[in-house]
Amino acid sequence: MQSAQALPRYDRRQTYQWNYDNPPQPVELEQPTVPGQWSFCGLPVSSPLGMPAGPLLNGKWILYYASLGFDVLTYKTVRSTSRACYPLPNLQPVVTTSLEGGEQQVSISNQMQGSWAVSFGMPSASPDIWRKDIEQTRKLLADEKILSVSIVGSLEPGWSLEDLAEDYAKCARWAIESGADCIETNFSCPNVCTRDGQLYQEPEAAALVASRVKEVSRSVPYLIKIGHVPDQKQAQELLQAIQPFASGIAMTNSVATTVIDNQGKPLFDGELRGICGMATKEAALKQLKIFAALLPESTSGEATGPALVSCGGISSASDVNRFLAAGANATHIATAAMCDPLIAYKIRKALAEN
Repeated sequence: MQSAQALPRYDRRQTYQWNYDNPPQPVELEQPTVPGQWSFCGLPVSSPLGMPAGPLLNGKWILYYASLGFDVLTYKTVRSTSRACYPLPNLQPVVTTSLEGGEQQVSISNQMQGSWAVSFGMPSASPDIWRKDIEQTRKLLADEKILSVSIVGSLEPGWSLEDLAEDYAKCARWAIESGADCIETNFSCPNVCTRDGQLYQEPEAAALVASRVKEVSRSVPYLIKIGHVPDQKQAQELLQAIQPFASGIAMTNSVATTVIDNQGKPLFDGELRGICGMATKEAALKQLKIFAALLPESTSGEATGPALVSCGGISSASDVNRFLAAGANATHIATAAMCDPLIAYKIRKALAEN
């Protein structure tokens, strides 16, 4: 088996387009069997390990991480029109302790210490490219693996909420026609200040968009990706609004704050950026517990309603078990997987041995 250091990964010093055009090849790696019966929003799966929208730029990146032990692979957020990525840096390591939300700023680091500021801006290839790529990827991906596709509406000048909802629905239909096993609408991007990146903060608007997407998705599992929601009342309002439409809720999409350099000068023109990685773990776990407590219970005492998919600083078998025990149906790993391509293999091995 190759060492983690020898395996390719996203090169944060290169542009997004360079990484898109230079994907790694799948590896031959026998995966440990994870004990237990697992499902993802009703679909059978071999483990609770998945990757969220973000690291998997195209089909070749998906096939690479599938070969490394991930069972739910989420295609990076796509649009109804092409969109360029923000300029470098797109992944800026930072120095910070555990974040709770409301922090004024974090400082950059020259070396990755477990957390980084993410600044992509939801780029997308044109629909003719990503639709063909998804179709080909589903054909090449093992049957037991799940291909989820993240979509977002592309707000245009003068658009109404109805227009935005229809754009979301159009992308959902295209993704399903291309072979997506699941659809995920991105209602949260801390690097985008327009409505398409902040829908999770508007329950009524989120419900309207979700209803349009549900009309398209029908029996295909439909997840809604939300941002950091530390307040129970806010969580309850959002859950009540989207619960009728969602098969699952994917969270937590980073904790946003301002990033400053070593001279105290703000990066990214002083705009907020989402911090991902170890610094978000406790905030993500807290949010999971809030939502899990709000879900209704069946007569057998089990929670019902949308499956909760957790993301945020997960990097070990111990973390996976903590999130599952707190109510997660699945655990998605991004930052740790980008830093250590063998992380899924290591977690599977630890879970198999315990």
